[in-house]
Amino acid sequence: MTRLVIVDGANVVGSVPDGWWRDRRGAAERLRDRLAALAGEGTPALPGPWDVVLVVEGAARGTVAVPGVRVEEAPGSGDDRIVELAAAAAGECTVVTADRALRERVAAEGARTVGPRTVYG
Repeated sequence: MTRLVIVDGANVVGSVPDGWWRDRRGAAERLRDRLAALAGEGTPALPGPWDVVLVVEGAARGTVAVPGVRVEEAPGSGDDRIVELAAAAAGECTVVTADRALRERVAAEGARTVGPRTVYG
């Protein structure tokens, strides 16, 4: 069974102090590539395979999809777009974020949540 995994790009990128603030699109692309590598097998905390949706906003817009990772550019708030995607999935998804308010919003839609360590180890 393939698991839908929606990733809060801004929040997950921001969880690793690797200079992401100097190149937000580059940081989103590095995250996208990491997710593509994990999509088949998953992680111990979140077994694969994954159908990944990476939600980007602001300066990370322009990040293109790669095989295994669909990229959604939020027209406004990334959190709002994530909630919309979770609602459309009717609770059959996992959202990767450390944002407490977003966790509450997607949980209300029936989504499971995990933190950024799930993808960064």
